[in-house]
Formats: sequence, structure tokens, C-alpha cells
Amino acid sequence: MVKKTFKVSDMHCTNCAMKIEEIEDDLPGVRQVSASYHKMQLTVEYDEARVSEAQILEAVKSKGYTVEA
Repeated sequence: MVKKTFKVSDMHCTNCAMKIEEIEDDLPGVRQVSASYHKMQLTVEYDEARVSEAQILEAVKSKGYTVEA
């Protein structure tokens, strides 16, 4: 398992964070997701043998947010 934190610059509220946290259901291999709009960051714990960092970034982008590794 790997745990990484990403910067999400355009979260504005709790609903934004909850929407981003939905990637946990969308990606096999993601164990835990925690998004904070106050800190403008996303922390993801995942199995790098099942899902890549690029897939995580793309999933966040598909929700309509800007994310940086």
C-alpha cells in the first residue's frame, strides 16, 4: 500500500470534497480517500499493483477538479 497526498486547487466546499472522495468506489485498488477543502488536498491510500497514480489523477479530473501530484 502507498499513501500519497495531492493538491486540489479548486475545491470550494464540503460537497466538493465528498464528490472527490467518490473515486474510492470508482477505482479498484483504492483503499481510503480523504479530501479536505480547507487544506485543498486529497490523501489516497492505494495498492499500486492495482491502480496507478495517473489513474487516480484522471479520476479526480473526470469529477471536474484540477489536481497536482
